[in-house]
Amino acid sequence: MMPGDANILGKVFGGRVLALIDKAAATAAMRHAGGVCVTAQIDRVTFAQPIEIGNMARFVAEVTYVGRSSLEVRVEVFAMNLNSGEERATNTCYVTLVAVDEEGRPRPVPRLECETADERARYEEGRQRMEERRRRRKGG
Repeated sequence: MMPGDANILGKVFGGRVLALIDKAAATAAMRHAGGVCVTAQIDRVTFAQPIEIGNMARFVAEVTYVGRSSLEVRVEVFAMNLNSGEERATNTCYVTLVAVDEEGRPRPVPRLECETADERARYEEGRQRMEERRRRRKGG
């Protein structure tokens, strides 16, 4: 991360991290959906540790759940000290995106193929988070 990414404390500005999280999530979602996806919600953002200026940030994005037109993507962020090679986890969050057609209307997305027990567990957890989001939107 570069000096222009710094906040007043000399660490990477959280808004910059969120923008990069959004890009990583969109890339994973669009690869799965085979087309344009737009961000609907960024949820459960954890800022566990700051990213230092001069660190290299690595973003790992994985589609964890798909609905008819929506996708949930888990993003993990890691910061590496380029002098020592030490890497540490700094952020996690879930991003909900919606696949859209040329007119900006929601369109169906392919199912998520879960091959391992871990993938099936993450899918079920994602389904539960999606249900929770729906309840919150409806005021319950």
